[in-house]
Amino acid sequence: MGHLVPAVEFAKLLINRHDRLTITVLIITPPSSNPTFNAYTHSLTSSLSFPQRLHFILLPPHPDPTNSHSLHPSIVLDSRIENQKPNVRDAVSKLNSVPDSPRLAGFVVDVFCTAMIDVATEFGVPSMVLLTYSAAFLGFKLHTHTLQEQENVDTTAFDSEGLHTEFAIPSFENPVPVSAFPGLSMEKQWTYFFLNQTSRMKKANAIIVNTFEELEPYAVRSFSKSDIAVYPVGPILSVGENKTDPLGSEVMKWLDDQPDSSVLFLCFGSKAYFEDEKQVREIALALEASGVHFVWSLRKPAPKGLMNSPSDYSDLRQVLPEGFLERTCEMGRVIGWAPQAEILAHKAVGGFVSHCGWNSILESIYNGVPIATWPLIAEQHLNAFMLVREFKLGVEISLDYGREVGRLVSAERIEKGIREVMEKESEVRKKVKYTSQLSRRALMEGGSSYSHLGRLFRDLLNLE
Repeated sequence: MGHLVPAVEFAKLLINRHDRLTITVLIITPPSSNPTFNAYTHSLTSSLSFPQRLHFILLPPHPDPTNSHSLHPSIVLDSRIENQKPNVRDAVSKLNSVPDSPRLAGFVVDVFCTAMIDVATEFGVPSMVLLTYSAAFLGFKLHTHTLQEQENVDTTAFDSEGLHTEFAIPSFENPVPVSAFPGLSMEKQWTYFFLNQTSRMKKANAIIVNTFEELEPYAVRSFSKSDIAVYPVGPILSVGENKTDPLGSEVMKWLDDQPDSSVLFLCFGSKAYFEDEKQVREIALALEASGVHFVWSLRKPAPKGLMNSPSDYSDLRQVLPEGFLERTCEMGRVIGWAPQAEILAHKAVGGFVSHCGWNSILESIYNGVPIATWPLIAEQHLNAFMLVREFKLGVEISLDYGREVGRLVSAERIEKGIREVMEKESEVRKKVKYTSQLSRRALMEGGSSYSHLGRLFRDLLNLE
């Protein structure tokens, strides 16, 4: 979902920008039922609010190998994409065969679907990768790919002491410690998958990045002498629409009654969760001790060994300290799934404890809400490092959570981060508010992202 939603929003951005474009979004259906995915795709295919030139096709699911439970997730993920090539060829061929159909202009592929660049080549059109990460992370991927392929540096070979080793990476102003590297890039089983992904990315005609130049000037400039054409066109967000899910309506009503910038929002994304219930209790103790009003999205871990998303608890009392809900009923709300974008846009929200997924960072900055960093998986550690060390747009609760076995962040440390992120006149808050204004200007006519999108039209699509 963290890739699908920005892809749809990017399609809408293109359609609204150029009246000669027609876009068809091909969506891979997961092999097993996913309620969030099902609800979202139903809203796409049944809505009458989309422009007539924007269409959606749900590709049929392809079953995973019969022994998928014994295979590494990277192998399963790779096979899911590779097995969809015939469906993509068929869907595009049918579009091309429609009488008076417009010319096929190009493929935009998600970073996990770079295998489809081969299909774009078969049709003789340019391919563009849509990167739902930062420009700095793109630079990280390209640089570590070079280190591993050309200089034979094994980024999986660092022990706990080696986590403090630092690398100079062209898209970062500061040396990056190994402790900030994405977790999967330090696992040997994932190394081939990401090397292959990056090799394919290098074959694309362009890489479209969901960022804006004013947020990452150093990273964007680092590509100026590169052979790869990079287009920062963000922030690509779903904004300005009232989409409150019935599950989130109660918490939105509660927020309406709170003073401006007084509420702390805690949410760890659609995939992340805490396996250790002790950590959940430390968060609860910190919230109660801080006295800050809060909305906490608390999710139940997915079953081990499955590539599923977390779910909601049937009874929150089984993981929270005894009496916590009763003692904090006036100061906060503990919920399951949360309408994150809407909550961050609410005027009552003044701080965000986040896992530091890139979409979450962009939503928070766009709405002028400072972040307390608590990365858990994927590239989130690198994002947290950027927020705190590079951008100075966040405060630290943790930068390297989970890198040590049995690691537990204490209630005292969490409370300190909460108080820092909610400080009314902090320099971080002032800078976030200013960067929020820059993010909105970037999308306006004459703004940096607006201009880069125009460059993409001219360079790749032959559109003025």
